[in-house]
Amino acid sequence: MSYIGKTPTIGNFQICDAISVVDAQAAYTMQVATVDVSPETANHMLVSLNGVIQKPTDAFTVAGSTITFASALETGDVIDFIQILGNVLDLGVPSDGTVSTAKIVDGAVTSAKLASGVGGKLLQVVQTAKTDTFSSASASWVDITGLSLSITPSAASSKVLITANFVTSHSGANSLGVRLMRDSTSIFAGDDTATRKGTTSWQFMGSANRNTGSNSFQYVDSPSTTSATTYKLQIWSTGGTAYIGQMQVDSDNTTYGRSASSIIAMEIGA
Repeated sequence: MSYIGKTPTIGNFQICDAISVVDAQAAYTMQVATVDVSPETANHMLVSLNGVIQKPTDAFTVAGSTITFASALETGDVIDFIQILGNVLDLGVPSDGTVSTAKIVDGAVTSAKLASGVGGKLLQVVQTAKTDTFSSASASWVDITGLSLSITPSAASSKVLITANFVTSHSGANSLGVRLMRDSTSIFAGDDTATRKGTTSWQFMGSANRNTGSNSFQYVDSPSTTSATTYKLQIWSTGGTAYIGQMQVDSDNTTYGRSASSIIAMEIGA
């Protein structure tokens, strides 16, 4: 790579503390600011003895923080300096504020690298919007066409926030219920009894034909999987027909309207 001006110098350059020669001693401990230092190899050092630069591995070797000269030194010898070059092929530890987002590889920052308590990032959002209507007279649970979606969590530890919004109506003075399903499992529903159905949303129509109810809910699920997961709404009706997005009286005039429905799944990183 070419540069305008002086080529940047990289590495971890350090000058060791002065070392006093001990007569007949070859091995010495290297320190910087009284702390032991360990060069990468002898080739990552400049050593001057008696004014002469020494050849690495021939004139001296290193092991950890110890430098050992090929021959024991004598009184009068002077270790002029020991400079540690660091790994000149390695940038080392970047300076504060120098690593930009462009330098981080996509996907390199995983949840395992986040500090404890750091999380809650919105990882993905999947939505299904329904603008048509649906009706069912079944006393058993049936899928509501158009109110389902599939989401594939990126981690088994992720949570999935489910929200839904829909309008219901009934043909008679009777009941209807809607429940949230994860695949074939009912979640976020009241407790069943021998005859009473547990539902996510329940409505009793006090009179026939013209009553509507606006329904919405939120639920945080823990699917504990990285496989594709389907969330959907089901409905049941007693004593007549239940409707989504319309009233039974559905005349095409300015008195009546139709409503949109939606179900949304949001993956939240743990």
